[in-house]
Amino acid sequence: MSKMEKNIVELAESLVEYTTKKGADEVEVHIGQGWGFSVDVRNGEIEKLEEAGDKQIFIRLIKDKKTAIVDSSDFNKDTLYHLIINAIKRAEFSSPDPYAGLPEFDKSIEMADWKKLNIYDPSMDELSPEKKIEFAREIEKICLADQRISNSYGATFYDSSSETILVNSYGFCGTYKRTSCGAGVHLQAGGINNKVEAGWYDNSCYFKNLWQPEKIAQKAIHRVTRLMNPKKVKTQNVPVVLEPGVTRTILGFLYQCINGKAIYMKQSFLLDKIGESITSKGITIIDDGLLPGASGTKPFDEEGVPVRKNVVVDNGILKTYLTDEYSGRKLSVKSTGNASGANNFYLKNGNYEPEEMIKSVDNGLLLTGTMGQGTNAATGDFSKGVSGLWIENGEVIFPVAEAAVSGNLAQMLKDIVMVGNDLRFDRSITGPTVKIGEMTVSGL
Repeated sequence: MSKMEKNIVELAESLVEYTTKKGADEVEVHIGQGWGFSVDVRNGEIEKLEEAGDKQIFIRLIKDKKTAIVDSSDFNKDTLYHLIINAIKRAEFSSPDPYAGLPEFDKSIEMADWKKLNIYDPSMDELSPEKKIEFAREIEKICLADQRISNSYGATFYDSSSETILVNSYGFCGTYKRTSCGAGVHLQAGGINNKVEAGWYDNSCYFKNLWQPEKIAQKAIHRVTRLMNPKKVKTQNVPVVLEPGVTRTILGFLYQCINGKAIYMKQSFLLDKIGESITSKGITIIDDGLLPGASGTKPFDEEGVPVRKNVVVDNGILKTYLTDEYSGRKLSVKSTGNASGANNFYLKNGNYEPEEMIKSVDNGLLLTGTMGQGTNAATGDFSKGVSGLWIENGEVIFPVAEAAVSGNLAQMLKDIVMVGNDLRFDRSITGPTVKIGEMTVSGL
């Protein structure tokens, strides 16, 4: 730990001590600091360039089951002491909540060493702004060299580095660093009356693992040009193959439904479903915050609870909801380490190549993207505008226009018949290609 890091930890510890002496029963100090860079390039010119450092301190205190929260970017102790005094006074006017409280620190649980989680790339400090700008320019340049591309909505490169420090009155003291970088482009193809849009973005904790400009560009070109000259289809019930990006959307919806808050507020169709079959057999869905190098990996969540591997669905059976300390108390269970949201929430890989899954469809849709909200966690209903490719006799034959897909998540999960082997951990919610036996595709 550097001298600067040590000073920050000592500041957090002193604030916990001060707040406790002033009458708080429980105190949590969360400090975040770091830097970020982003550039947007369009038609070779820089549209937006941002580079900034940031630091913020959050203090949560609880007195007589009454909670108050303050935050500041000013780390001056006198300023922070003043905020704490005011917060304690403000808490007195709050209503008590019997479920309010911090997680008690269990020293018997060994927390992962963040340095072994492969989430921090020190080499990002050495990347020059010029190299980052050129990275984005090169992506767009390759794309615009393809005559089928009629316009670019811009290419992007970003990177960031952050440090998290968390100290509370139960003796927890944890720190970790992480980095992130990403790049991508959004394109338009087709003529005046036949314009289509799509793109591709890649993300990684390590710059060396980020897709290079050529690979990102070619992926984006492929994704947009395959949608050219679309046709309408009749409304019908057919098998649907979901590309990984769409699987991610479905899993994001599922996460909303198994989140502890949705459960205790009785706003989920999965209420009281623990131990029941909610998907087809063979399906395993996991939230694992300890996967080395993955987007959502961290040693502990926002409340200092060590993250872990939570098997949410095992061979089709719902095993657990995902909770923070508050929702866990409301549901009479322990926190699963999800105060930060999804860690790495994913559908486990299957055995099928995506090409095999397409070949298995006689008449159906390859779903490549969705648009709009169209989800209801209380009922599980799902309806979205979509982009996709029509499949006949196992072959993609034309892109689809002006279509929507609707169904119910409960039935969709039960109707999963094939799972692909193309899982990538480039997002905190992710999944492979999936084939659903039947969904309603609305068109003509």
